[in-house]
This record gives sequence, C-alpha cells and structure tokens, in this order.
Amino acid sequence: MKNLMIAQSGGPTVAINSTLAGIVERALTGGEIPHVYGARFGIKGLLNDDVIEIGGMLSDPDALKRLIHTPSSALGSCRVKLGGPDTAAREYETILRTLEKYDIGYFIYIGGNDSMDTVAKLSDYIKDKGIQGLSIMGAPKTIDNDLCGMDHSPGFGSAAKYIATTFTELWCDCGVYDIPAVTIVEVMGRHVGWLTASAALANTGEEGAPQLIYLPEIAFEKEKFIADVRRELARNPAVLIAVSEGIHYADGTFVSEGENTVTDVFGHKYLSGAARVLEDMVRTEIGCKARSIDLSLMQRCAGHLAASNDLTEAKLLGATALDRALKGESGKVSVITRISDSPYRVKYETVCAKEIANKEKAIPREWINAEGNFITEEMYTYLRPLVHGHFGNHSGDNSLPRHYH
Repeated sequence: MKNLMIAQSGGPTVAINSTLAGIVERALTGGEIPHVYGARFGIKGLLNDDVIEIGGMLSDPDALKRLIHTPSSALGSCRVKLGGPDTAAREYETILRTLEKYDIGYFIYIGGNDSMDTVAKLSDYIKDKGIQGLSIMGAPKTIDNDLCGMDHSPGFGSAAKYIATTFTELWCDCGVYDIPAVTIVEVMGRHVGWLTASAALANTGEEGAPQLIYLPEIAFEKEKFIADVRRELARNPAVLIAVSEGIHYADGTFVSEGENTVTDVFGHKYLSGAARVLEDMVRTEIGCKARSIDLSLMQRCAGHLAASNDLTEAKLLGATALDRALKGESGKVSVITRISDSPYRVKYETVCAKEIANKEKAIPREWINAEGNFITEEMYTYLRPLVHGHFGNHSGDNSLPRHYH
C-alpha cells in the first residue's frame, strides 16, 4: 500500500484546514493508507524535502476538530508557480525523488487556480514519463470565489459572512452623527468582485447599507461615482460604500495604481488604496466628511465567523479528492455542483485541473444592476446559502477559540 502526501498553497482561508482535515480523516479511517505526510510551504516542501508525518499528529479526534476550526494554512503556504517540464526539468525530477522517498501513491494539492496549474503539469509529466501508481489530485480553495468549474470555492462563504457582518456593524456606527459622512470600505478582489458583492447581504431594506457597491467587472467612472454619492447623500446623511481593490477605469488602469506599483512573484501588482483614492475624490468633489477602511487580512482569517456550510463543504471536498485518487483518478480537482437553491443542495464531483488552472470566473453581468453600482436578486439568491450557519469554536478559556498548533 502506498502513502499519502498533502500540501497547501496560495492565500490562506478560514476553510483550507477543514479540507486538510477531511483528507486526513478519510485516510485514517479508510485503512488503505499506511502513512500520511504533509509537505511544508506548498510545493516548496517537495522541492526542499521539508516533509512531516501528520497522520499520527492528527489521529486524536480533538486535534482533528481543532484543525477544522483553525484558520490559515496549518502546513504553511507558498506562491510558487511550477514552470513547464522543458524549462524546469530539475524541479520535476526533485519532486518525483521526494515522492519516491516517502513511497507516495497519492499527492493532493490544496489551492487556487495557480495551484491547479501545478496539479495539471505534474499529472501530465507523470503520464508522459509512463510513471505508474502515482495520482496527483487538487482540492480547491480561495476566498475570491474565482475558480471555474464549480459553483463556489471553499473559503469564500466564511469570508463573505465576515464581510457582510462587518458591514452591518459599520452601518450602526456610520449614522451616529447628524452630519453628511461617507465611509468607503475596500474589499479583496483583483479582477472579480464576489467578495465585495457579498457586502450587499448587510443591506436588508430601504434604510440598509451599503447603498453602493463597485466591482471590477464594471469599468469605474469618476463622474458617475460622484453623482451616485451625491444622490445617496440626498437620501441619507450617512453613506456606506463597498469597493473591490481591483476597480479600474475603462482603459484598464487600476484606481489605486498611483498608490502602489510593486508586483508579486507572478507579476501581479499589489493592490491597495482604492478606497483612499475614492475618499479623496469625495472630500475634494463633494466636500463632506469622508473616511476609508481596508479590511485587509481579516477577510481570510476571521474563523470566529466561519460559516457552517463552508467548513462542512471544505471537509467533504478534501475527502472527495482522496476518494477519487484511491479510485485511480489523477489530474483532477474535487468540486461543488449546486443542485438547488431552496432547499440548498449540492453534490461533489471532479473536473479536469486544466479547466480551472489560470482561469478566473467573473460575476455574470446580469447579477449586477443596470447602473453597475449594486447587485441583483439573482446574486442574493446565490449568496445567501453560502454564509449560512455559525461554526464557531468557543470552547477555550474565557470563551475564546481553541486552534490547532
């Protein structure tokens, strides 16, 4: 019998450890796998032989439970994109040597679209080399919800719940003074606005907020933005606005571009500062009190507001990935397919990793209103089940969460 290797990659989420727990639990209870290993810091763990045995560490049910409720990536992460075999042959050979050293028959990589590119490349390489008895599978994660081939991504529901909850609380604060004031909140989302759109869940009626939402799917127009804000101020002296970090003008220039031009390892510009730019616009053009807020890392690590649907689905996606690997599948990713909205029902399937790698799923245009500054009822219908349920872990001292370390 062959052993199992697991690694995590990309930006952490509240639910990525639940996927890890689902894989480990399936391995420990199935009886087919002697040893479960974890590669630390993603694919770098295989390149550097930085591997730990995690089966014994997580054999205690309490440890596994705490892992499910622990945000971020327990095995560590990386943002390394594997090159093609023609340009990175040594890397592929090193990875295979590490897998052979630990007698690995199944490797599951938990990550986003760049990570699924690694799954696709490794699987193709193994097939081209005629290597038998090694399955490479992916399990999805991303708070951005931009992965193709699935209804939604694990991690998104909890992040959306945190964002919507935060907006309900901010709205309680925004209206305490009887003077015009605009609060602009920046939400993660480079090219897609799923997370920012989830702020709309906080708006439950005529007097709710946010009143305006700006997404990367719609080109930003300064004049229209100022007109929108003026109109809302005429209705209510307090205005709360949600904006994606990646909002851009019609020519593709990011609104925040003047704030930061540094790029990451993939050549992506670091985006931060869109809300500050809009704050200055409001203060200059309208002359009222304005402030900007950046939710930053809390969007992806607020485990105290994890959605029960999210953690449950993330765990089952991990178990599905291993189940399919044990049945001989390789080069595929476990995914969620929605069967119905009400009652909310899903099923777990697999799709080819190439259908997900290096692609982004944008919000359908018909889910954004005609003015391009809010969402439609179709989007509400999509979002509501994903933030359902509280899955807190308040069992430690002073009612604080207990995490796995």
